[in-house]
Amino acid sequence: MPPSSGTSDSDAPRPARPTGWEPRDPTLSTPPPHRPKRRPRRRLRTLFGLLLLGTLLLVGAFAAGYLLVEIPPANSAALAQSNVYLYRDGSTLARDGEVNRENVRLDRVPLTVRQAVLAAEDRDFHTSRAVDPKAMVRAAWNTVTGKGRQSGSTITQQYVKNYYLGQEQTLSRKAKEFFIAIKLGREKSKEDILQGYLNTSYFGRNAYGVQAAARAYYGKDVEDLDTAEGAYLASVLKAPSAYDVTTHPENRAKAVARWNYVLDGMVKEGWLTRADRAAARFPTPQTARPATGLSGQRGYLVQAVEEYLTEHGIVDEKTLAGGGFRITTTLEPAKQEALVQAVEEQVISRLDPASAPADRYVRVGAAAVDPAGGKVLALYGGVDYTQQYVNNATRRDYQVGSTFKPFVFTAAVQSGAQTQQGEPITPHTVYDGNNRRPVEGWNGTPYDPANEDDESYGEIAVGAATDLSVNAVYAQMAVDVGPGHVRRTAVALGLPGSTPDLTASPSIALGPATASVLDMATAYATLAAHGRHGTYSLVESLSRDGQELAVPTRESRQTVSREAADTTTAILRSVVETGTGTAAQAAGRPAAGKTGTAEDDKAAWFAGYTPELATVVALMGQDPESGRQEPLYGALGEARVSGGGAPAEIWAQFTREALAGTAPRDFELQLMPGAEDMPPVPPVPDASEAADASAAAAAPDASGAPEASGAPDASTAPDNPGAPEAPEESYELGEAGPGAASRGPRPPRGTPGQ
Repeated sequence: MPPSSGTSDSDAPRPARPTGWEPRDPTLSTPPPHRPKRRPRRRLRTLFGLLLLGTLLLVGAFAAGYLLVEIPPANSAALAQSNVYLYRDGSTLARDGEVNRENVRLDRVPLTVRQAVLAAEDRDFHTSRAVDPKAMVRAAWNTVTGKGRQSGSTITQQYVKNYYLGQEQTLSRKAKEFFIAIKLGREKSKEDILQGYLNTSYFGRNAYGVQAAARAYYGKDVEDLDTAEGAYLASVLKAPSAYDVTTHPENRAKAVARWNYVLDGMVKEGWLTRADRAAARFPTPQTARPATGLSGQRGYLVQAVEEYLTEHGIVDEKTLAGGGFRITTTLEPAKQEALVQAVEEQVISRLDPASAPADRYVRVGAAAVDPAGGKVLALYGGVDYTQQYVNNATRRDYQVGSTFKPFVFTAAVQSGAQTQQGEPITPHTVYDGNNRRPVEGWNGTPYDPANEDDESYGEIAVGAATDLSVNAVYAQMAVDVGPGHVRRTAVALGLPGSTPDLTASPSIALGPATASVLDMATAYATLAAHGRHGTYSLVESLSRDGQELAVPTRESRQTVSREAADTTTAILRSVVETGTGTAAQAAGRPAAGKTGTAEDDKAAWFAGYTPELATVVALMGQDPESGRQEPLYGALGEARVSGGGAPAEIWAQFTREALAGTAPRDFELQLMPGAEDMPPVPPVPDASEAADASAAAAAPDASGAPEASGAPDASTAPDNPGAPEAPEESYELGEAGPGAASRGPRPPRGTPGQ
């Protein structure tokens, strides 16, 4: 473009500058070099990478944990259970073991009780997963930061902790709990998990599991709990000790609030109607009681039941020791209490070791059996199982003495035995009852047993000899019957064939055998049952984990004839009516029985029965320190302790109380021919009469020939209680006759021979 006139070069237009260029302001300093900003994309990529890496690490850790952590075996504490022993009526007798737990099937737990637990602990249990990650994180965080301990929030997690792990609050245990719970949720049903949880949870009062809790808090089995009671048990799961309103009444308001929370939760979940909720009343539990142990009689009863189960092959010892058994016994609580009371009043309350040193030795054993069914109804094993562990009802180390004599007579009638002169043996058969009369017809070692206190009775009928327990008569009768047959009859009546010293020799009649009190009660029950016998029963039913186990049924059979058993009963009735067992009349019922005293008065027995009940009681002498058997001379303030004393008195009181409220029954006997009229009981001869009887027995008959009785000469027969003691080889097992207690202690007579 041509320039205009009148214009200067400075006014000419400047060439255009590149777009975006600005002239530099000379007044400003030089700007810093340009630095581009960090791009957001790079930051996001970094964060994403870290997140991915963390996720991969978590997934890897989860996979590793899931693969490495196996479901372990149950911990020993979770498996430990007590054996529960019940009386015949279902009331608790005892528990053995330290853990009070009895597992039950889920179907035994009422639905409302299960729902109450869910309302308290995990309302979404049936629909939720096995773990709650949020709760796990919260529990771990609280543990790490020291803000308090918190267990897994789901029932599955709590079951894992109870059953497979332990109660320690550590991160490693939490991690194991997490993985085991996941696996368990895949492998087990909700019902199995809930059942396990209910059986392993601790409810306080030393009660593990809902069944033990039901017994501890309400004295009933779990299936008998109502909704309100179930809600209370569910409430105490959170804090067992704090929410026990009987031991902590100050916390009652909190416990009631927790109970209301559970019931309201059941309403919210549709498990309880509003009407039933409004009608519910807080179910105050029974007062807490000390844990049931084995003190007093409980230990003896448990021991006897365990021996019964193992000896009869019902449960082996190892399995029984594993626990978990629910054992209903045949024992009746009222009769058990009556037996304990009778022993306490007749013996224990009378002991005074300070003034009578022999009182230190007194031990008591007793057993009562139902003749009709063979059920053991009561046992007395000793003063206290925690103080004296040996069970006096089942021990087999004391001689039974003359309580064995009825078995000899039963064997005689059963076999139709005859005397050496060929006469049938009946209650009227006459024997030579003189002291130290040698037995006839025995090819073994000569045997001439002494009578109690060396008394001689002359010619005496079997019935009267039974009343007075004449050793000379019964030793000869054993030979006449045959010692082997006597032994077999005793076993047929109920004595175990393995009974120590049950030897087939003439001495068997005097009771050297050491059968237990329970053995003897079983045998006498057979006599009461007219000769029918079956193995005694001590267990009514047996179950484990809710499964009923087979218990052998008792099948009785006629082991001796009814005539033999009933005729024996007839002569034993006379013992109670006019013989050495008159103290038993205090029972106020028709009764049969026999007294017995072991050698050197180391034991005194009374074995008796009514038609409804057979009971045997024994006093035993034992040094509490050395365990050595000791004579009972001077015990209970008596010069002599005989079977007709304290044992018969215990028997009478117990029988009277045990059968109170039932009408007395008489024996229905079928006697052997000629046994209807029992011979009268002669008085015990005094010293001069004994000497005359012995002299008459030794005098020649009219033809001048001596009587073939084998009796000792009058010059050798003792004529007073202070006569020299018998030779060491003699067998002295009779019991004191009437008035024996006034004669003073009998000196020891050494070891009996055979």
